[in-house]
Amino acid sequence: MIDFNNTQIAFSYKSDQELKNAYLLFNAIKNPLLVKLGKFSVNIALGIHFPLAWAVKPTLYKQFVGGETLEECQKYVDLLMKFNIKSTLDYSAEGEQSVEGIQSVFKETLRSIDNAKGNEGIAYAVFKPSTLVMDKILSKASEHKEDLNEEEEKEFEEFKSRFMALCQRAYDNNVRLLVDAEDCCFQDALDDLTDEAMRVFNKERAIVFATLQMYRHDRMPYLKKIYNDALEKNYIAGIKFVRGAYMDDERERATKLGYPDPICKNKQATDDNFNAGVSYVMDHIANMELFIGTHNEASNLTAAKLMNEKGIARTDKRIFFAQLLGMSDNISFNLAKAGHNVTKYVPYAPVRDVLPYLLRRVEENTSMAGQTTRELNMIKLEMERRAHV
Repeated sequence: MIDFNNTQIAFSYKSDQELKNAYLLFNAIKNPLLVKLGKFSVNIALGIHFPLAWAVKPTLYKQFVGGETLEECQKYVDLLMKFNIKSTLDYSAEGEQSVEGIQSVFKETLRSIDNAKGNEGIAYAVFKPSTLVMDKILSKASEHKEDLNEEEEKEFEEFKSRFMALCQRAYDNNVRLLVDAEDCCFQDALDDLTDEAMRVFNKERAIVFATLQMYRHDRMPYLKKIYNDALEKNYIAGIKFVRGAYMDDERERATKLGYPDPICKNKQATDDNFNAGVSYVMDHIANMELFIGTHNEASNLTAAKLMNEKGIARTDKRIFFAQLLGMSDNISFNLAKAGHNVTKYVPYAPVRDVLPYLLRRVEENTSMAGQTTRELNMIKLEMERRAHV
């Protein structure tokens, strides 16, 4: 029986001082007013190009980011491997909406795929499609493709070339590649591209993985569509499940533009949708591979139990559990200790470029019901346990 309350296993890789630092950080994150003030101050500092590394690196950056470069992340890759946990290195710089910014992200993503080749400590590579094209082009191609003018069509075709080049590099290197999900206004075009890439590159195994945000009530029909397409066209579908990251923005946009809300009616409906998706893929694991990205303890336990009920070995390489670096170590380390395949998302980028990502992580922890409190309680329990050893 997996016990997510086993803090000795959960924090076995952290020193006493690292635990204390994490406790102080999550204690600060718990305060919404402090988070809002911090975000306001950071945005001002970014606007006037004020140096922030001295304040951010020892705190937020150290907790949630692997380093500034792929090479710096290797120390985390090696450390996590000691505990049977693999890494997924995620270039988390918020790319500039410019030709230069897009090209920079593209080149770095190619490097991350090359870096993963033959590296036993790395489970997947990953990229965020919206960093490879102008937002206005991607949204128009997704929602009103027929309205693209000649220049816009050319830009979208260049984006498709970059997208497919990343998939080709992953295929050539035998590296599994996660295509991150995006806002609804971008997603239809990305679904089409990801489907196309899976048909081309997933003939022998899943190389390209589609990400399904299960807070969207249309994702189960889409999942079944992928499965039927995989059967018809003879490929292995790669499926990554997350709950979703843009709920407030999606609902606000739907209200503003007068179209139906794409989000499940409540959290329970989202949880049910997520678990149903995981169960569906396990039922069809002969033709699919599965990446379970969640910090929800109940969903992780349900998935582990399903594997056992369906006779799927814990070591089956077609199924991985995943959490973010610096969060939910009680889930990651206890799953790995029990023999499951686990990967940590390890973001990397220069401090200034990764700050928007860090601010989102902080806001998510602050707004997510019970997340910060759970992290604090786990850390506190382990500190108390060590004090009495």
